Amino acid sequence: MTETTIQKSFFSKFFTTLKQALKGDESFDYTAGSIKKAVILLAIPMVLEMMMESVFALVDLYFVGHLEHSSFAIQTVGLTESVLTIIYSLAIGMSMAATAVVARRIGEKDPVAAAKAGMQAIIVAFAVNAVLSILGIIYAKDILLFMGASVEAAEHGFRFTQIMIGSSLCIMLLFLINGIFRGAGNAAIAMKSLWIANICNIILCPILINGLGPIPAFGLVGAALATTLGRSIGVLYQVYHLFSGNGILKIKTAYFAPDFKQIKALVKIAAPGILQFVIASCSWIFLAQLVATTGGDHGSAGYQTALRIMMFFILPAWGLSNAAATLVGQNLGAKQIERAEKSVYTTARYNVIFMAAIMIITLGLGQYIISFFTNDEMVKTIAVEALQIMSIGFIFYGIGMVLINTFNGAGDTWTPTGINFFGFWLFQIPLAFVLAKHFNMGPTGVFIAIPVAETAITLAGIFFYKRGKWKRVQV
Repeated sequence: MTETTIQKSFFSKFFTTLKQALKGDESFDYTAGSIKKAVILLAIPMVLEMMMESVFALVDLYFVGHLEHSSFAIQTVGLTESVLTIIYSLAIGMSMAATAVVARRIGEKDPVAAAKAGMQAIIVAFAVNAVLSILGIIYAKDILLFMGASVEAAEHGFRFTQIMIGSSLCIMLLFLINGIFRGAGNAAIAMKSLWIANICNIILCPILINGLGPIPAFGLVGAALATTLGRSIGVLYQVYHLFSGNGILKIKTAYFAPDFKQIKALVKIAAPGILQFVIASCSWIFLAQLVATTGGDHGSAGYQTALRIMMFFILPAWGLSNAAATLVGQNLGAKQIERAEKSVYTTARYNVIFMAAIMIITLGLGQYIISFFTNDEMVKTIAVEALQIMSIGFIFYGIGMVLINTFNGAGDTWTPTGINFFGFWLFQIPLAFVLAKHFNMGPTGVFIAIPVAETAITLAGIFFYKRGKWKRVQV
C-alpha cells in the first residue's frame, strides 16, 4: 500500500468519524470497539457544546464592554455570572447524576429505565428552580452589593441580575437535558441545542442592547433578555427531540409521574455532585468579592473579563472530559472495568494536548485577546495580568477535569466533593486572602492562588483515582 493510499484511507476514516460525531450515531456501542473512536465520537460534539456554553458570557461581555459606563456593565455581567455559578452547580450536579444513571442503564441495555430516570431528574429541576427564581428577582440588588459592587454599579445593573437569576430554569434544563442525552451516548443533540441557543443569542444581543427600528435599545438589560431567549429556544429544541421518539430514549408522559424511589436514588448521587460544585462556586464568589474589595471597580472588571475568557477556553476541555463520564458509566454498566480505565487515560491524554496549546495561546496573545473585549485601559492591564497568571495551571486543569468526570460518571460523587472542600475552602481561599491582604498583593495575590490550588486539587485527584474506589460504586 503506497503512502498516498494510506493518507487517503486515514482522512477518509477521520471524516467518516467526524460526520458520525456531528450527526449523532446512537447505534455505536461504547462498550465495544475502538476506545479512540469512542472518545472522538463523544468528545467532538461535547467540546463544541461547551464552546457554545462559554460563548454566552463572551457575547454579553463583548457588547456590554462597548456601552457607556462599560466598567459598571462588565462588573455586573461578571458578578452575576459568579453568582449564577451556584445555579450552574445545581444544574451540573443534577446533569451528572442523570448522565451517570442513564449511562449505567444504557450499558445494561435497559433504555426504558434510562428514560424514566431522566424524566425524574427534570421533575426535581422544576421544584428547585421555582424557589431560586423568586429569590433572585427579589434580592438582585442586594446580591450585587454583597458581591462587592458599588452602590452606583448595583443600581445600574440589578435589572440584568433579576432577569438572569429569574430565568434559572432555562439554565438548569439546558444542562440537565444535555446530561440525559450524553448519558445515552447522543452528544450531538446536546451540541446542537447549544449551537441553536447561541446563534439566537448572537443575533438578539446587538438588536436588544443597541435597538433596531421599532425595537428600543435596552442596554445592559437587553443582554439578559437575549441570553434568556436564546437559552429558552435551545430548551425547546431539546424537548422536541426528547419526545420525538427517534432516539434510543423513548419518552412517555407516564414517566413524568413522580417516582420517589428513583428521585431518592438520583438525589443521593446528585447531592454530593451539587455540593462539590457549590464548594467550587462559593470559592469563586469569594475570590470575586476579594478582587472587588482590593482592586475596586476596574480591578473587578479586569478579573471578570479574564475569567470569562479563561472559561471560554476551559469549557471545551470540560466538554472533552465529559466523554470520560459517559464511557466510564456505560462500561461499568457492562462490567468492563479495564475498558473504563483505558477510556480515562485516552481522554486525559487528549485533554492535556488541548490545554497545553491553549496555555501557549493565552500566554503569547493574552493582550490582543483582552483588547477585543474592552476599550478601558485600566481594565485591560488587570485582565492581561490575571489571564496570564491563571493560564499557567491549564495543563493541571485539563487532567483534573477528566478525573472529576471519571468519579462522577461512575457515581462516586463524594470523592471529588471531599477534594474540592479541602482544595478550595481550606487551601485556595486562605491562600488568596493571605496573599491579597496580609502581603498586600491585592488582586495579584488572588490570581496566583488560583493555579496553585488547582494544581494541588489535580494531584489529590490522581491519588484517589489510583485507589480505585470509583470502580466499585453501585448506582
